[in-house]
Amino acid sequence: MPLVEHLRELRNRLAKGLLAISAVTIVALVYSEELMQFLVKPVPKCPPGVTSDGGNCAVVTFTTLMAPFSTTIQLSLTAGLVVASPVWLYQLWAFIAPGLHRNEKKYTYAFVGAAVPLFAAGAYLAYLILPISVKVLISLTPEGAANLLSLGDVLDFTLRMVLVFGLAFELPLVLVMLNLTGILTGRRMAGWWRGVIMGVFVFGAVITPTTDPVGMIALAGPITVLYFGAVGFSLLNDRRRRRRDPDAELDDDEASALDLAPEPVGAVEAVGAPRALPEQATGEPGGVRRLNGYDDIT
Repeated sequence: MPLVEHLRELRNRLAKGLLAISAVTIVALVYSEELMQFLVKPVPKCPPGVTSDGGNCAVVTFTTLMAPFSTTIQLSLTAGLVVASPVWLYQLWAFIAPGLHRNEKKYTYAFVGAAVPLFAAGAYLAYLILPISVKVLISLTPEGAANLLSLGDVLDFTLRMVLVFGLAFELPLVLVMLNLTGILTGRRMAGWWRGVIMGVFVFGAVITPTTDPVGMIALAGPITVLYFGAVGFSLLNDRRRRRRDPDAELDDDEASALDLAPEPVGAVEAVGAPRALPEQATGEPGGVRRLNGYDDIT
């Protein structure tokens, strides 16, 4: 296919993806109020007529004149990107797929098929622990101070938590793909388990803004379980690879094992020597042509 055809196909697929995102964004604009109520639901809001005092509740507000408009547009665009992701991801895949081999397509299908539910599970877990996180953060407010939370900040915090949890759940899948491509072995991953567990819990403590261990354990616990699941899968895959090819796990600069054991030699057979070289053989007596008493025909 010439370059112009590739560019035309890319333009058409980008247009389809943008059209899907625009359609979902328009629908999200219509239901923007319901979406905002859903995302700020984890915040313990003060009842009508009750003023926030200390860490008992919070009042969600807009702090600038343009904040309602910008927050609505941001939320609608985010909803458009997320909800329309199957469409624009398919368009991207349809543009790349013709240049992939059969095994590469198989790995891609498996990666996408596992990445979507893992990300959804991480996002759902983040939304479940959001009320605990928000309540702990609000409880730090001293008496006499009111919690006036900007709706834009609440939405940013919620989306960031959902995104972080969703991407964190993709770590075991990345390890499995590295093992399937032969870059990383299961034995090496198993040898990293102490450092990985330590790093996962430190990551959970840093990325979750709460001071209690609930958020850290809620994030680090499932990732640890998924990590050991990835290690088990990689060990089984390495065993299967060794059965098919004993030298599959060798490095590029590592020599394969050679069998240097001597083998028995059979009986020596007698071989008769020719009376002359083929080019010297003639019908003369002795089979050798002689010139001036020499048998060298040259």
